[in-house]
Amino acid sequence: MECEICGKPVPENNPIRAKIEGSVMVVCKECSKLGTIQKAPPKPKYVKQNNKSKRPAATRSRNRNYSRNDEPSEELIEDFSFEVRKAREAKDWSREELGKRINERVSVISRIETGKMTPDTKLTKKLEKALNIKLLEKVDNIDLNQFISSSSGERTLGNVMKIKRK
Repeated sequence: MECEICGKPVPENNPIRAKIEGSVMVVCKECSKLGTIQKAPPKPKYVKQNNKSKRPAATRSRNRNYSRNDEPSEELIEDFSFEVRKAREAKDWSREELGKRINERVSVISRIETGKMTPDTKLTKKLEKALNIKLLEKVDNIDLNQFISSSSGERTLGNVMKIKRK
């Protein structure tokens, strides 16, 4: 077993679980100083042997594992609020007029233009169509294998991000 932050070996018979930045992870002694050490989870008193689920089939099918293909391939551009405002003003429309054209409240348009609200995909597509602008951009998948550098070749948080020590 390896530390989920730095990749150092952690004893399997006595792993250290620490809560760091809101996530509970198995870490080495050195990395446990970055958070608070957690108690081991209680062991179940008994294990149910019956494998049949009492949930309906529809519920079971909804709880499926998601693959990388389920991740969004488009992302909202960084300066979307500026682009929406610029395009609306170029068409000489008021916020009220844009709101009527895309069937949204003026307050929603105002919050989008000031950057206080991030529109969902449906609203973004309505804005793109009405204003004839591009707000969604293609996202390239990052190959996380390029970050692997631990001795066992496994991916750890420490491989991907830099740790800021206090």
